[in-house]
Amino acid sequence: MSFLAQMAQVFVYGTLKRGQPNHQVMLDCTNGFAAFQGQGRTEESYPLVIAGEHNIPRLLNIPGKGHRVAGEIYVVDDQMLQFLDEFEGCPDMYQRTPMKIEVLKWEGKCSTPEEMPAANRIVQCFVYSTATYLPEWIHLPYHDNYDSQGKHGLRYNPRENR
Repeated sequence: MSFLAQMAQVFVYGTLKRGQPNHQVMLDCTNGFAAFQGQGRTEESYPLVIAGEHNIPRLLNIPGKGHRVAGEIYVVDDQMLQFLDEFEGCPDMYQRTPMKIEVLKWEGKCSTPEEMPAANRIVQCFVYSTATYLPEWIHLPYHDNYDSQGKHGLRYNPRENR
């Protein structure tokens, strides 16, 4: 990774989070660089639904509806950002959208203490949300925190099984 490389912040809320089925792609350096920075939640409410035949978590881009959604903040290089675009089926299935994320807990490294976001600070992150959803998804239950093994009972079907 070059120090001249452009870095971006990405907020993940679904299968890319630690402990979830697709987190390994965030750790694979052949995809690019990603570093966990902290925990956060969307500043605005959004519907987070589990939808489709593979029970995929999807953040519907309908601000003001649903819940403030919890997730993780990562800093990524351009190579990882391009990988995530492809992985998330951008722009057809998901769209990479800038959103305001409230920092709940920050663990990222900063060069000076002044650069460290305090809890409750708002940071701008890219989020893979969708405006291309089936109309009936609006009527599915809304979640505020995704866990593939959650009480919802909707088990995620990994890509390798499809």
